[in-house]
Amino acid sequence: MGTGYLALTDADREAMLQAIGVASIEELFADIPEQVRLKRELELPPPASELEVERELSALASRNVDNGRELSFLGAGVYDHYVPAIVEAVISRPEFLTAYTPYQPELSQGLLQAIFEYQTVICELTGMEVSNASGYDGATVAADACFMAAHATGRKKIAVAETVNPQVRQVIKTYAPGFGLEIVEVPHFGGVTDPEVFLTAAQDAAAAIFQQPNFFGCLEAAPDLARAASEAGALAVAHVDPLSLGVLEAPGNYGCQIAIGEGQAAGNRLSFGGPHFGFLAAKKDLIRRMPGRISGQTVDRAGRRGFVLTFQTREQHIRREKATSNITTNQSLCALAGLVYLSWLGPRGLRELGETCLGLTELAKSKIGLPLAFEAPVFKEFAVRTNRPSEEVVREAKKLGVNPGYPLGRDHPGLEDVLLIALTEKRSPADVERLAEVLAEVTA
Repeated sequence: MGTGYLALTDADREAMLQAIGVASIEELFADIPEQVRLKRELELPPPASELEVERELSALASRNVDNGRELSFLGAGVYDHYVPAIVEAVISRPEFLTAYTPYQPELSQGLLQAIFEYQTVICELTGMEVSNASGYDGATVAADACFMAAHATGRKKIAVAETVNPQVRQVIKTYAPGFGLEIVEVPHFGGVTDPEVFLTAAQDAAAAIFQQPNFFGCLEAAPDLARAASEAGALAVAHVDPLSLGVLEAPGNYGCQIAIGEGQAAGNRLSFGGPHFGFLAAKKDLIRRMPGRISGQTVDRAGRRGFVLTFQTREQHIRREKATSNITTNQSLCALAGLVYLSWLGPRGLRELGETCLGLTELAKSKIGLPLAFEAPVFKEFAVRTNRPSEEVVREAKKLGVNPGYPLGRDHPGLEDVLLIALTEKRSPADVERLAEVLAEVTA
């Protein structure tokens, strides 16, 4: 549970009332109109000791099955990568853990420097020139990228590859009416996007978005897709896995104008779905279209290096019609975890991590006796045909202590017998053998 349990005694209550300058709880709430008061006791359970609360919460938590008790090959956008101890050590420091929006730079130099260094790392990873301070997750930054592109081009159509994570596509569709955008989805062929079809869909579009590696784990012909988007006059937007960029080319190097993605895999645990952070980087000419905030480096009167908020292009700071975002903050702590993790890995470690994931993926493909759903090269994830509904396969495998992956039929009609399997460096060759055994048993 940690150390967050605090008791409240009558003496504590009296001391707080005295400090506020009122004699009682009733006097404290005297300004609240009678008609909105509850006028009865709250329906709460009786008081419990710290030990009793810990027992109850532990019993509730034990009903969850986490990846420490279940051998998991589940991915589909959120991944079980190793988080080194140094990440927790840094982000647990109180100056980071309790930091708020850095409105006053003279009081926020540490946080502003951390954001600046985070932006630098994201730019180096993606091959872009500017990065914002982070977004809420990989889905909301995709919606932000759409609005950026609409601002920059004056166009209202967005082309999105069907191989983009379905949750990302859904968030884009949810935001689109508010932005006045039309969303056109580009179908896949054999698990990847055809550049010619992408070119046709991108005509008159503000942005054309693809994912690399895509939701199926397949590697897209990313340079060709970026070229197709540019030929159509649309901004090429790549949604990328940051941990793939040790072995795959950076999107800024093959013609993309915007790079976005989900940062969870970098230093953030699964945490039953959140919190995460999204990253958004772009070419420099789009800097004034970027959402959120950007930390910049400067010097003071004495010539000493310092940090400031260079841009804050949201409605709280500028005219509403010119705002690029209504989001009031960034995911500072999660983004800092990503910065610490990527700094800990370094370029060589990032490459070795990618190579390990590639090797485990190829090992799993050779050990599992099921046909591949797609023939394209993959990174970290691949899809197999299970000869029966993959939802049933997952249910049966979980009874044997293995979560074998994600049933693609949940999001893609026609793929009800396809299972998406994820391999990270936390899985061992022995784990792969166990997966192969379980899948052979439940698909027989």
